[in-house]
Amino acid sequence: MSHAKAERLLRLPEVRSLVGLSHTEIYRRVNAGQFPRQIQLGPKSVAWSESEVSNWISERVAARDRIAN
Repeated sequence: MSHAKAERLLRLPEVRSLVGLSHTEIYRRVNAGQFPRQIQLGPKSVAWSESEVSNWISERVAARDRIAN
């Protein structure tokens, strides 16, 4: 029986630490469609998909590498 790895959810402080952006800039980019949307956990609680944030970071690196070549 195969078990898929559970998706990890990241709270805002961890997202900020990973991407190096302020909370204001993260929400600005979410609203502009330039950053993964948050997942509503409760009335006042949100988180981000770790895989979506990781993919966003990978896309930034790939864009940088395309420009450098």
